[in-house]
Amino acid sequence: MRKFVVQTGEPVLRQRCEEVKSFNGELASLLDDMKETVRAEQGAGLAAPQIGIAKRVVVIDVEEGYFEMVNPVIFSTKGEQTGPEGCLSVKGKQGTVTRPNKVKAEYRDRKGKKHKLTAEGFFARAVCHELDHLDGILYTDKAIEVYDLPEED
Repeated sequence: MRKFVVQTGEPVLRQRCEEVKSFNGELASLLDDMKETVRAEQGAGLAAPQIGIAKRVVVIDVEEGYFEMVNPVIFSTKGEQTGPEGCLSVKGKQGTVTRPNKVKAEYRDRKGKKHKLTAEGFFARAVCHELDHLDGILYTDKAIEVYDLPEED
């Protein structure tokens, strides 16, 4: 079921999230809800705290595919890229943020199986952005500048 995306100012967005210990139906349901929500909101990713749940869970939906990441950790970064970022929890704003151009991460899937991935470019940006949420960090904390987006008609 699609969830309401919490906005800046909600304490859960500033919490360090708890590791997932149980890979069960509750986790599967959370991941299903997050997938539905990120697609309905037309986002590139969504972290559990953005729907009010302080767990180390993210979904990423980019050109490279759809990824569910439980207890993810970035273990290697390379290069640098600077570009625009927005966030479903920071409506009406965008910022310029510098991130690694390439990241390697390890995570578990909904069944607890370990996976590794290498992400470059926008995919790497999305991974970094979503994993920051798990430590209570918003892109606005790292932005060189933040500006208002034009009002939609």
